[in-house]
Amino acid sequence: MRHILVIKHGALGDIVLATGPFRAIRDAHAGDSITLLTASSFAAFLTPSPYFDDIWIDDRPEFWRVVAWWRLFRRLRAARFDRVYDLQTSDRSALIYRVLACGTRLQWSGIARGCSHPHANPRRDFLHTIERQAEQLAAAGIASTPPPNLDWVPSDVSRFALPPRYALVAPGGAAHRPEKRWPAERFVAIADELRARGIAPVLIGSSGERDLLAGIARTAGAIDLGGRTELADIVGLAQGATLAIGNDTGPMHAAAVVGCPVIVLFSAASDPAITAPRGPRVEVLRGPRLAELTVEEVSKRLAAWL
Repeated sequence: MRHILVIKHGALGDIVLATGPFRAIRDAHAGDSITLLTASSFAAFLTPSPYFDDIWIDDRPEFWRVVAWWRLFRRLRAARFDRVYDLQTSDRSALIYRVLACGTRLQWSGIARGCSHPHANPRRDFLHTIERQAEQLAAAGIASTPPPNLDWVPSDVSRFALPPRYALVAPGGAAHRPEKRWPAERFVAIADELRARGIAPVLIGSSGERDLLAGIARTAGAIDLGGRTELADIVGLAQGATLAIGNDTGPMHAAAVVGCPVIVLFSAASDPAITAPRGPRVEVLRGPRLAELTVEEVSKRLAAWL
């Protein structure tokens, strides 16, 4: 039995898109012990998955926190991993490679200079995340990578007592990327249109977005679940939703993967060719600036789907 390490942090969307590679690695190492190194915010979500034997927490301490780094390196070195799949491929994970590979024959899949199984495509950063990671694994000997899958996520959303027909609305996004948010008043207009069609708008978002969601809910008469959902709940809610509409944010990726029809709004701040949700029915609406994307344009696509 070999000891395998998978490194993946990122945001919710990154984790969702990585579930295909997680499955591919598990299948390739069916008899091996696989450990995931990830952020604490994803540990509970990923614990029920069939991909890992253990999950280690790494909340990425700042570089000046020497003791935290030393503890992380000591634990990783002591584990004596035989192979590492670096799905994060960051400067930080490259530093981990340099520490772990020193004086060993560690096998490493990623882009760290000098690693044994490099993803050497110079245009890798222009590939969609799914194709990029599949190509990386192929370079490490894993020929086939399945699409993302969340069938293993346990979720009982009956406590929310939602009506039979509802749509998920995700007006938030990363706080440090306001350019990726459609104006709140336009989500109000979309929520009004959904209610007029007999579909209850259900607002989802993190606890940090409560004020945004509460303002939309008061104006539009929407159901506000801001800060009340766990990551697994997003999956369960999407499975029962008529559709989901929102900014380029993690819940849209989860909704798309479980088969919920998704309309996702992009600005020039990110490229849907590289980061768009993937699923059986996903439509991307994009404007140079999200403020230039009108309610009429979004309503037209909404009407076509309903």
